[in-house]
Amino acid sequence: MQTIRTPDTRFDDLKDYPYQPNYVEINDGEGSTLRVHYLDEGPKNSNPILLLHGEPSWSYLYRHIIPQLVDKGHRVVVPDLVGFGKSDKPLEQTDYSYARHVDWMAELIFDHLNLTSITFFGQDWGGLIGLRLLAQEPGRYDRVVIGNTGLPTGKGEATEAFLAWQEFSQTAPEFPIGQLINSACIRDLTTDETHAYDAPFPTDEYKAGARIFPSLVPTSTSDPASQDNLSAWEVLSEYQNPFLLAFSDSDPVTKGGDAPFHAKVPGTKGQNHVTIENAGHFLQEDKSKELAAIMNDFIANTSPQRGES
Repeated sequence: MQTIRTPDTRFDDLKDYPYQPNYVEINDGEGSTLRVHYLDEGPKNSNPILLLHGEPSWSYLYRHIIPQLVDKGHRVVVPDLVGFGKSDKPLEQTDYSYARHVDWMAELIFDHLNLTSITFFGQDWGGLIGLRLLAQEPGRYDRVVIGNTGLPTGKGEATEAFLAWQEFSQTAPEFPIGQLINSACIRDLTTDETHAYDAPFPTDEYKAGARIFPSLVPTSTSDPASQDNLSAWEVLSEYQNPFLLAFSDSDPVTKGGDAPFHAKVPGTKGQNHVTIENAGHFLQEDKSKELAAIMNDFIANTSPQRGES
């Protein structure tokens, strides 16, 4: 597997991103290694909050949320998915698969960091990958929060907005990451913020992961990830620990995506689920204070059911 690494200078002086990088080497699945980047902020002896980003963002997405969680005494771990941020980027779109993304993050989170008593938040692909990790080792997790994400199995119809995005990702001659993220927010990102989202991708050859990600979402039951996600749903259907839904009100891509979790996950019962108003797909950008407060309150007000997840 051929990979490329974004030069460190691309990340110099990013606004509101003062965090120290951490790196580990993981197996690429073909006999070599990939360098994966993650942030690890707050007291290391505190139970971790794991924040996973999606497409086509990176850990910069959580820059305003991290300090609000750390201020409450929490440890906060924020990886960059392979192909994004400061993590290595395989050059071929065929190097990426849903299963590989799950394996890569499992090696980081379970094998290298050995995280336990996790509070998990995932959005977009952060949820698609993170919920598969939860299903692999549910006993490591104390509670879950998700927003603007899902665990698709290929059954039912994808939204028109998602199908349009999937087609655009494969056919558009230009794939301007910062502009794409801005277009999925309610507020307008500043020039500095847009440039920060472009930083991991100096040229198109860095964007193989970003380009292929939408096509890896299962939209039919013949998709190779369909059965794996069905198996994950079986675990979630027995998951008793607190499970909070915090979707936004203005995301056409994931609209209605909270319904299956309400219906199928026991841990959602009795929780103070929230619809975050005036927030687009990237609710971390539109409503960072509100989202951080939701997480802090959820942790303060819930206890895991040990031995039942």
